[in-house]
Amino acid sequence: MTSEAAAAGEVTGGVDTHQDTHTAAVIDQVGRVLGTREFAATPAGYIAMLAWMRGHGRLARAGVEGTGAYGAGLVRMLRSNGVEVIEVDRPNRRTRRLQGKSDPIDAVQAAKTALAGGRTSTPKHRDGRVEAVRNLRVARRSAIDQRADTQRQIKSLIITAPDTLRTILRGLSITKLIVVCANLRPDRADTGTPATAATIALRSLARRHEQLSAEITDLDELLGPLVAAINPALVAANGIGTDTAGQLLVTAGENHDRLTSEAAFAMLCGVAPLPASSGRTNRHRLNRGGDRQANAALYRTVLSRLRWDPRTRAYAERRTTEGLTKKDIIRCLKRYIAREIYQIITTNHTPPTT
Repeated sequence: MTSEAAAAGEVTGGVDTHQDTHTAAVIDQVGRVLGTREFAATPAGYIAMLAWMRGHGRLARAGVEGTGAYGAGLVRMLRSNGVEVIEVDRPNRRTRRLQGKSDPIDAVQAAKTALAGGRTSTPKHRDGRVEAVRNLRVARRSAIDQRADTQRQIKSLIITAPDTLRTILRGLSITKLIVVCANLRPDRADTGTPATAATIALRSLARRHEQLSAEITDLDELLGPLVAAINPALVAANGIGTDTAGQLLVTAGENHDRLTSEAAFAMLCGVAPLPASSGRTNRHRLNRGGDRQANAALYRTVLSRLRWDPRTRAYAERRTTEGLTKKDIIRCLKRYIAREIYQIITTNHTPPTT
């Protein structure tokens, strides 16, 4: 570092991340731009970026866009070198209209946002067991979606299949249907006949369905012990299984201390009611933001408790007599359950054994 850079004092960095390159900017404590530069999105590029930023002064913090995607590798490197990383949202539309759009402009805006502390958050750690759960859940969710598509395609083919084939397969349960279709024996030399072609297609789809089911079962066998080891109290909570617990752990992140309060966790899950009052009307509306997968997990928990938990059912009956709709009751229950889950996550997280 030069003497001029040392005299410059504390600086703040900003990074606009992309697949192949990252654009970095450095500003001083009053927001003046000291420089912008593009670096390769590689380990060597990350090190060069850090050295370049520190060449302008003492790097206090860095605002990074896309910390959970293209910026994940950069974030790990910056943290390992003692740099505070702040996750920065994209500039709002009004700011983009006024300033224009380019990688250097976005990098400067990320630095200014990190310096001001607005529209920022602490990024999730991507090097722990919760990240392992997220990776496994990505594969599991993909397999579930593909299996559902395969099932719909089988039923669609049966609707248009010749009568002889449709008569055999109509009315079967999905489990029995998959077994029957997987064991069909079509004549491969007669593929030009619609009935034979439909039989071949149904067998192929049924076997794909079985393969995806086996893949899901295998992933569940891996996820069950892993999620239970991270937070056994969460898995044991009423109405929460491995799938729901895994999603909520991923939403909170390995470093759940980044959540400043249970209200922040509720907002992250999209279950914090938003004010919608005007004049003499005093009401709240549903929050349609946040992590929609976490919101769906809380919804499933509410449905489970409404069916099996006496306290939840008594609450629903009482609020119904008070005039609340079913939608409003579910919204309230999701908010209460989010508070309960926040306490479980923050007090029962089991650190990994070394």
